[in-house]
Amino acid sequence: MQGNELAECMVLDGTFVLELFRGALDGGKRFVDDLGYSRHDPIFAMRGAMHAIRNDMILLENQIPLFVLDLLLGLQLGNPEQTGLVASFAVRFFDPLMPTDEPLLRKDRSKLESSVSTGEAAATAAFDPLSGPMLHCLDVFRRSLLRAGLQPTPPPPARLWLKKWSGLRRVADKRRQQFVHCVSELREAGIRCRRRNTDRFWDIKFDNGVLQIPRILIHDGTKSLFLNLIAFEQCHMDIATPGGNNITSYAIFMDNLINSADDVRYLHDRGIIEHWLGSDAEVADLFNRLCLEVVFDINDSYLSGLSDQVNRYYDHKWSTWVASLKHNYFSNPWAIVSVVAGVFLLLLTMTQTFYSTYSYYRPMK
Repeated sequence: MQGNELAECMVLDGTFVLELFRGALDGGKRFVDDLGYSRHDPIFAMRGAMHAIRNDMILLENQIPLFVLDLLLGLQLGNPEQTGLVASFAVRFFDPLMPTDEPLLRKDRSKLESSVSTGEAAATAAFDPLSGPMLHCLDVFRRSLLRAGLQPTPPPPARLWLKKWSGLRRVADKRRQQFVHCVSELREAGIRCRRRNTDRFWDIKFDNGVLQIPRILIHDGTKSLFLNLIAFEQCHMDIATPGGNNITSYAIFMDNLINSADDVRYLHDRGIIEHWLGSDAEVADLFNRLCLEVVFDINDSYLSGLSDQVNRYYDHKWSTWVASLKHNYFSNPWAIVSVVAGVFLLLLTMTQTFYSTYSYYRPMK
């Protein structure tokens, strides 16, 4: 494309994107009430079309540079130097794509709403993920997923020297990259999974044999969303972005956890995975295919410290024995009754044996 053609394309596409952002702020009501579109408009009045457009706009290859959108909005508002307001609009517009049904934390939502309602770029500085320079809307959406607050677990000191001397990035597959064992194997070692109540789906914790995983919602657009987020991180591996490979790390961690439909079923029963797909096997296949041939260094992940804790607990034999005892003898009330009865009979037998032996060596006079 020639320079003028490219400029015209950027103006037309950028104006359309801004119109979407502004009209969709209150569930699409502004298209008719404030922007003057017909209630039968084939684009702005059709919820199905809006869903398809939203999914298309999040693709990596469809991104418009954010500075172009900032400049166009600045010209409309009479303030060409403004920056940041488009990012706030983008977070609200792409919110339905969030892979979680947990609400935003109250402080984050109040900051976001204040930045949108005031219409001033300075207000966006209060919302942590939008305070730095950003490339495009996919970058904005990713930062809103990884917004500041609870910090990822840093790699333990024991791994720092390994990262320093190796400097190698490996292809993520099950032979060479393994955060943790799958759910079925972890359960055999006495490690349980529990839902963690937070809207940060990537913020996984481990404490005293319990792996606390936030809830994640899987639907027909989840695979495309994660593939584009991972592709973006792969394209910018060496730039100083917040949480440089957090989405990739999370996807590989979940791939390690899930090996079969049984693993998905267990996580679903624990309230960790909610999906709208056809079967649990489809969810397992989704996570197992997300990171094929992805370049990844396990030592450069925010989950490396957590995986060390889980693996140390897994390797402890006592945990495995206790888990086996609970699974085999305390899995249901009848098994517990039989165990208690067996122990009681054993104690009676031992007591009888003791008194028989005692009376033999110490007969009564």
